[in-house]
Amino acid sequence: MGTAFIILIVFGLFILLSSFFTVKQQTSVIVERFGKFTSVRNSGLQLKIPIIDRIAGRVNLKIQQLDVLIETQTKDNVFIKMKVSVQFKVIQEHVYEAFYKLEYPHDQITAYVFDVVRAEVPKLILDDVFVRKDDIAIAVKRELNEAMTTYGYDIINTLVTDIDPDIQVKNAMNRINAAEREKTAAMFESEAQRIRIVAKAKAEAESKKLQGQGIADQRREIARGLVESVEVLNNVGINSQEASALIVITQHYDTLQAIGADTNSNLILLPNSPQAASDMLNSMVTSFSASNIIGEEMKRQPRKVKKTNNSDINYNPSDTSEPTETAQ
Repeated sequence: MGTAFIILIVFGLFILLSSFFTVKQQTSVIVERFGKFTSVRNSGLQLKIPIIDRIAGRVNLKIQQLDVLIETQTKDNVFIKMKVSVQFKVIQEHVYEAFYKLEYPHDQITAYVFDVVRAEVPKLILDDVFVRKDDIAIAVKRELNEAMTTYGYDIINTLVTDIDPDIQVKNAMNRINAAEREKTAAMFESEAQRIRIVAKAKAEAESKKLQGQGIADQRREIARGLVESVEVLNNVGINSQEASALIVITQHYDTLQAIGADTNSNLILLPNSPQAASDMLNSMVTSFSASNIIGEEMKRQPRKVKKTNNSDINYNPSDTSEPTETAQ
């Protein structure tokens, strides 16, 4: 009796302890009775009928992530590899559907991702795939939500985390990008060079303008000085011709002095004898005097006369005025 009683007590304790079980947080437990679904138990201490009820499985209610690697072709015949990350979870109110209706949820999600990506990417060229990757992710999420909600799954988000073209395509894209940047740099350098040239030309033009104004002012002052010099010489009894000749000689010697002041000058003036200045002065005075005499003679010549009876006309070669008519 003692042994049987002990065995009975041990069996009773085993039955009692097997009646209780715990469920972790963010987890649901499926309880079956003789193979038939009985209930869904949530977190905490739970009770079941020993031997009759059993735990068929545990369902994770946390957000899960599935990374799907897909190889597909773009509209411009470039093969790329895309990595799509799908974040999903089991809806707590639909644990039954998630456990009994779908055997392999990861395979189901992967199939839908493949189907959507291979339907969307061939519509786009390679550059647009990078630009519109968010549109592809939204299309994947929309398709998955429509399909997986029936099975008790909620698609939280889908992300296109990587787009990897063939290595040769990437090298070509890098070369195109580098060439484009070099083109832009050349355009900016050309524009900068143009600005420098224009600025230099404007500066030179302004410099020439100011230089011309300076030369004009200088010549104006020289002319004024010459007038004053002639007036001073006239006041001491020197006529205009002699005064002009004397001023020219003075400027001649000033020029010689300026040339001689430069130690690196190789200029030689011929003739440059001591009598050259005197000869120059005499020649200039003589030429001025001759010019005055010729001018006075030309003024005393008679004017041209035109008679009405077709008689001869007095002609003065130096008179360029119109002939006057005389009365008969």
